[in-house]
Amino acid sequence: MAYRELTMLDVRELLRRWQSRHGIKAIAREAGIDRKTIRRYIAAAEALGIALDAVLTDDLVHAVAQFVQARPTPTPSEAREDLMPERARIAAWLEAKPPLQLTRVHTLLLRDGVTTSYATLRRFAIQEFGWGLPKATVRLTDPPAGQEAQIDFAEMGRVVDPDTGRRRKLHVLIVTLSFSRHTFAWPTWRQTTDEIIAGLEAAWRFFGAMPRTLLPDNPTTMIVGADPTNPRLNETFAEYVQARGIFVDPARVAHPRDKARVERQVQYVRGGWFAGEKCTTLDDWRKSAAHWCAEIAGTRVHGTTRAVPRDVFEQVERATMLPAPTDTFDVPTWTEAKVHPDHHLQVARALYSVPTAYLGKRVRVRLDSKLVRIYLGTELIKMHPRQQPGGRATDPNDYPTGKSIYALRSVDALLAKARERGNHIGRYAERLLDGPLPWTQMRAAYALLSLCDKFGEGRVEAVCQSALGFDVVDVKRIGRMLKLGIRRAPSDTTEGKVVQLPLPAPRFARNEEHFRTFASKTKKELR
Repeated sequence: MAYRELTMLDVRELLRRWQSRHGIKAIAREAGIDRKTIRRYIAAAEALGIALDAVLTDDLVHAVAQFVQARPTPTPSEAREDLMPERARIAAWLEAKPPLQLTRVHTLLLRDGVTTSYATLRRFAIQEFGWGLPKATVRLTDPPAGQEAQIDFAEMGRVVDPDTGRRRKLHVLIVTLSFSRHTFAWPTWRQTTDEIIAGLEAAWRFFGAMPRTLLPDNPTTMIVGADPTNPRLNETFAEYVQARGIFVDPARVAHPRDKARVERQVQYVRGGWFAGEKCTTLDDWRKSAAHWCAEIAGTRVHGTTRAVPRDVFEQVERATMLPAPTDTFDVPTWTEAKVHPDHHLQVARALYSVPTAYLGKRVRVRLDSKLVRIYLGTELIKMHPRQQPGGRATDPNDYPTGKSIYALRSVDALLAKARERGNHIGRYAERLLDGPLPWTQMRAAYALLSLCDKFGEGRVEAVCQSALGFDVVDVKRIGRMLKLGIRRAPSDTTEGKVVQLPLPAPRFARNEEHFRTFASKTKKELR
C-alpha cells in the first residue's frame, strides 16, 4: 500500500475501531490503512495510557498522531554550521534597503573565506529568514458603503485606430467601488489628466453617484509629489476633486496591495471583456465596456463577497454616496511663464499683457476654455479672455503712463495726445495722418510729439501754425525751423494774410559790400 500521512479523521477512525475491539485486519480493510501503521498508532495510544472507554477528544487524537508522526530534528550539516557565525552579517545584507542579491552575498562570503555552496546558502536563507517566500498579508476590512473607490490604469492590448489606420495601445481606466465591488471601465488612447477626468466623469454618470474618497496610483497625471504621508496632487487634478467635493488618498509607491480590489479587476476586465472583443471606433469600445460592466461584471456573484455587485450597490451603497454632478467640468491647464519686457507673456501660443510691476517675474497661469488667470504666488494679478493661438490680449492700463499709444498703434489715441499738446499741433497731426493708410505716418506723428518734449509745446505750436499757413506738412522741416529759431509774425498783423517770414541772421563773416561784382561798380569807384 502506498504511503500516505493520516489526517485527524483517519487517526480518530482508527482509534475508534480499536476501542471497539476490531481486529487489525478488519481495521486495515475498512479504513484502508496499512497494518504496520495501525500497529504503530495502537502502540502509541497504549503508551499514552488511553483507555478503551476514553473519550477521543481533539487533543487526545492530536497527541497520538504527534507521537507517531513526529520526526527527530535532523542534525545540521557541517556546511550549515559554518554559516551560523555569519548569520548576523547575512541578515544585515538581506534586510538592507535595497537588499543585496543572494548571489552577491555568496560572493562576499567566499571572499571572506567562508567556503559554502550557493545551494547551502539558499537553504540557510530560506530556513532562517524566509528569504524568497511570499510575504504574509493582512486582509483589510472593507470601508463603509459609499466611502471609497479605487482607480487604476491598465493596458489591454493593441487595436486599430480608425483615425490613423495604425495599431496602437488601448488603455482602460478602471473604477471599482470598494464596498459593493461594482466596477466601471473607460477605454482611452492616452493616460493624460484630461482623459482621467473624462473617465471619472463618465464613471459618476454610470453609477449615478460619487464616492467620498478616491484611492489612485501615483502617476504624474494625478500625483506630482508621491509621498507616503503627504502626497502632492497635480494642480489640474486637485482643482477637479475640489470642485467635486472628493478627497484623494493615494496608494504608496510600489504597493499595489494598497488598492488590491481594483488590481484584481485588471485581469478580469482584460480576460472577461477585452479578449476577443471586436470594435471599430473608440466610442464603440466605450459602449461595449459600459454594457459589460453593467450586465455581466455587475450581475455575477463576486468571488470574495459572494454577492452580486450591482444588487449590493443599488440596495445599499448608492444611497450613501454623493450625488452625481449635473454640470460639465471645464478642465483647466496650469503652466508657468515669464513676463517679458514688452509686458506680455506667452502661453498656449497666445500673448497676454501683465502690469509693469511684474516684468521679469515667473508666474503661474491657469487656462480654461474661457478665461486666462495669472497668479504670482497666491495673488491673482491679471485676468484675460482666452485667445486663439496667434492672438493677443492687451490691456492699455498695463503700460506706463503715456506709453500705451505706442504699443497699441491707435490713430485716435495719437491724435488725442497731439491735441493735448496744442490746437495747431493737433491740426498738424490730423494733416499728417489724413490719408487712406494713416498707420504709415504714425512715426511722423510720434516725431512731432517728441519735438514738443525737446523744444517746448509753445514753440512747436507757433511753428505748426506758420507751417499750416503755407501748407507745409513735413515734420523734418518743422524740426529745422525750430533749430534755426524761426518765429512767426504777431498774429494780429497776419490774420488772413500771406506774410514774409523774417529772414535768419547772416551766416557769413564778411559784409555785403564784399560780394558786389565788378560790373556793378561805378566809374568813380573804379578810378
